[in-house]
Amino acid sequence: MAGFCTMNSGTQNWGGVHPGKGWAVLALVALGFPAWLRGAPGAAPEAGGGAERQTVVVLGDSLAAGFGLELSEAFPALLQGQVAKAGLNATVVNAGVSGDTSAGGLRRIDWLLKRAVHVLVLELGGNDGLRGIPVPVTRTNLQAIIERTKQKYPEAKVVIVGMQMPTNMGPEYNASFARIFPELARVNGAALVPFLLEGVAGRPELNQPDLIHPTAEGQQILAENVWKVLRPLLEKDHGRP
Repeated sequence: MAGFCTMNSGTQNWGGVHPGKGWAVLALVALGFPAWLRGAPGAAPEAGGGAERQTVVVLGDSLAAGFGLELSEAFPALLQGQVAKAGLNATVVNAGVSGDTSAGGLRRIDWLLKRAVHVLVLELGGNDGLRGIPVPVTRTNLQAIIERTKQKYPEAKVVIVGMQMPTNMGPEYNASFARIFPELARVNGAALVPFLLEGVAGRPELNQPDLIHPTAEGQQILAENVWKVLRPLLEKDHGRP
């Protein structure tokens, strides 16, 4: 797979890079109604009785927000569909903001934690890399988000969503950036999605005309990449082997 990264925030998405072409540069601005103000479309109503209803918060950028698509086509909404299919008692909240960085997520986390969080899916860092923000800064911000979440909800589980940078960022920076995510997962005992855009990056047919943001079909693959890691955590909370 061609080395590259795609990220976004809130109501948008970062798709892939076209083989043989450089990265298109988008203006990273928040678009439209903030996705994080509500749960994913199709979220089931509160269940009565049985296992406690779990809240899964996807703290992310345009990839979580589904840039150029309906909110219902973004991977957090698709995760809600997977939750329903699996018969699990959980609500997925899309806290994606277009163009968001790790610093932006850190500024938002305390507000988000006013709602109980059982699982935090941390999908930030890609915009940091595309801006060339020093890797230690990104790592520190992401670690602070995890720590604040754990301070408020010690039993909360964390899923770290990995990202990669395009080759034009340079091999040294790329290698250092890529290590952020597995290192954070190891240090914090968190689950890891190795690369959110696995199977989508570098495939023009799965990205919008800007060659950066995934199509609806590409978002389905993103959802599968996350669901493989998220599902076992939710099943364990529901007492399933």
